[in-house]
Amino acid sequence: MTASNHPQDESTTLDSTAHLMNRISSQLADQLSLVSLNGTRRPVPPALVLVAHGSRDPRALNTVRALMDRVRELRPGLPVHLGHIELNEPRLPDTLTQLGPAEAVLVPLLLSRGYHVKQDIPELAAKAQARTRVAPPLGPHPLLVETLYDRLVEAGWRTRTDDRTRRASAVVLAAAGSRDPDSRLDTTRTAHLLAARLGVPVIPAYASAATPTVPEAVRALAAQGHHRVAVASCFTAPGRFATQCAEQAPWIASAPLGAHPAMARLVLHRYDQTLAAGGGAIFPRGAGPYRCAAPPRGRDQHNAPAPAPKPHPANA
Repeated sequence: MTASNHPQDESTTLDSTAHLMNRISSQLADQLSLVSLNGTRRPVPPALVLVAHGSRDPRALNTVRALMDRVRELRPGLPVHLGHIELNEPRLPDTLTQLGPAEAVLVPLLLSRGYHVKQDIPELAAKAQARTRVAPPLGPHPLLVETLYDRLVEAGWRTRTDDRTRRASAVVLAAAGSRDPDSRLDTTRTAHLLAARLGVPVIPAYASAATPTVPEAVRALAAQGHHRVAVASCFTAPGRFATQCAEQAPWIASAPLGAHPAMARLVLHRYDQTLAAGGGAIFPRGAGPYRCAAPPRGRDQHNAPAPAPKPHPANA
């Protein structure tokens, strides 16, 4: 997704400095974790490469870096890298080049299947020397829903309401949009999971390439008698689409998912899930075909094996 330019300010500089300090500390901790108590070197696990879309909004890069720091905090000793599909540095091909022939799992910071997950990322990975696997997108998944719920509460969603207020309430799940039907299926599944969590209707809507739009979804809910309509931002980081969707909210709009703790746990879950699946390795360039790693089979291949969240008592 693209975004309008934002001037650099003091907060951006401070964020960059804080990220640099966190990165130095994280790298030092990573190096120490590779040495056991008897002085021998522990084996290095396959690297985790976060694959972000990229945005001209400087807040997006800061957000992705903050998420990367959280992942490193949760899994000391795991090499964690960042690569962008477009617009921001480092680009994914450059990150993979730096890895050389090492093993890596690419975890897309994308919330549904679509062209980037099915084509762009596997094709870029297939050209690299690194031996890679591509994880499924982050959504749908209960940990994604946990983040969406918390962001709505932060924006002013009341967790305890009377029946009349609840009947008047609803949510529009605002996503980027794609022409790929699998993307719509994934977003719709996330909307259903969020509806079960909140106890109110949730309609998916899109910023581009698909319908309904956010205003159309708001009008549809209003026609059904819902005059307290919130917009849940189903975007990993700030950017043009996230900003536009939030501006169309008739009531409250939640912040993008960002570096929420559940998002860091979800990234690591996709990493572990892809390694456990075994198959789906992408061969080095010229060595053979490529394909994405398939998640384990189950009732919902995107949700296994994490448990579904329990509804809040007020929404039961």
